[in-house]
Amino acid sequence: MSDDLGPYRSVHIRRPGVGLEAFVVIDNTARGPAIGGVRMAPDAGLEEARRLARAMTLKNAAADLAHGGGKSVIVADPTMAPARKEQLVRAFADSIRDLGDYIPGPDMGTDEGCMAWVKDEIGRAVGLPRELGGIPLDVIGATGLGLVAAIEAAQRTAGIAIKGARVAVQGFGAVGKHAARFLAERGAVLVAASDSRGTLVDPDGLDVAALIALKAAGRPLSDHDRGDKRERDAVIDVACEIWIPAARPDVIRTDNVGRLKARLVAEGANIPLDDAAERALHAGGVVVLPDFIANAGGVICAAVEYRGGSEAQARSAIVDKIAANTASVLAESARSGEPPRSAALALAERRVRAAMALRRFR
Repeated sequence: MSDDLGPYRSVHIRRPGVGLEAFVVIDNTARGPAIGGVRMAPDAGLEEARRLARAMTLKNAAADLAHGGGKSVIVADPTMAPARKEQLVRAFADSIRDLGDYIPGPDMGTDEGCMAWVKDEIGRAVGLPRELGGIPLDVIGATGLGLVAAIEAAQRTAGIAIKGARVAVQGFGAVGKHAARFLAERGAVLVAASDSRGTLVDPDGLDVAALIALKAAGRPLSDHDRGDKRERDAVIDVACEIWIPAARPDVIRTDNVGRLKARLVAEGANIPLDDAAERALHAGGVVVLPDFIANAGGVICAAVEYRGGSEAQARSAIVDKIAANTASVLAESARSGEPPRSAALALAERRVRAAMALRRFR
């Protein structure tokens, strides 16, 4: 992906002495220094980093933050021994020391502790532990909170009510578990959840707190003593009102989109559906809340932290910004007849281009 918006810079990092391979993409900095997470996965690569960096440019602009977008991926297994992980993350941080227009944060495979190591090495990171003055977005569930704010704003358009709604979550991690928790607090029923090991299904409702405790103990969802155990992708087939992809990119494509049985898809992960799948769902009357609108809670929290704001300010900003943006995007989608992503892209790109027009170098 390369166009007049970016990427501004792509860097391939290799440090054979410590076994580090990583990619950093700074997509656009017209609105300010790029904020974007550090993802760790054994099959990550440059193309994934590029796509995610663009998603961050759009996400930050759509949230009206004074930041551009970037992303980095470390090619490694995040379940490695803690000492080895610290060695790799610190080596990565040292390698991006001179990329001063990129502010790293936590992402899939990294957490607040990893960002503490990054901050210790180079003096800049967001998503830090409270002990270092941060607002730990994974602890407070910032992205899940924003996702629920988007779902609340979309209820009428989707023809559903959260209270009593059946919810299926693909990827019961930092985003998925908090989204499930916040929705359950509002009366929704979690009927399916999946992790890398499999899918757990119970039409009568799963115990969200028990599942969160299982994952905190490092155990798979399949260890739960209730529910029907199925293979990992079976979560796609479960009938529900709200379906939340909160795992990897490209999980719903033209070859499997017909399996979804939901009224609303709230994209907790980045780029979880391809364009053709989103258009097919839109044509079938399913409301799809685009990733860079619905899952912006984490980066909004990070931006508040970066400027020294409080946790209360972060929560308020997340709910207010995402609810307003969701309502605006859905209204424009209804007016134009185009999918919500088209309206969201137009909104974000207008803001990025307006900033670019004011910059000397762009």
